[in-house]
Amino acid sequence: MLPTKEDIINALKTVYDPEIPVNIWDLGLVYDIAINEDEVIITMTFTSPTCPMMEDLLAQVRDAASEVAQMPVRVDLVWDPPWDLSRMSESARLELDLTEQGW
Repeated sequence: MLPTKEDIINALKTVYDPEIPVNIWDLGLVYDIAINEDEVIITMTFTSPTCPMMEDLLAQVRDAASEVAQMPVRVDLVWDPPWDLSRMSESARLELDLTEQGW
């Protein structure tokens, strides 16, 4: 049985950026999740291309999704469109005390 997108999202919500106390899903770092019979493909970005924890976070994303998917997971890292604060969930903005006036 194929995993659902919701299964993958819930797994990704367990992965946190070490510099920001918010999970990668609510930060808006994940642009797309595609599930087919052979693999799960996660398209994501980072807040900065110089993120020192990039490789570790990519491995965490792959591991978290693989655990629930029970199939291969590919993580495609993209820089276009660039990430910005508008991609964050409302709960993430509240957690980080970022109101619309502040960004």
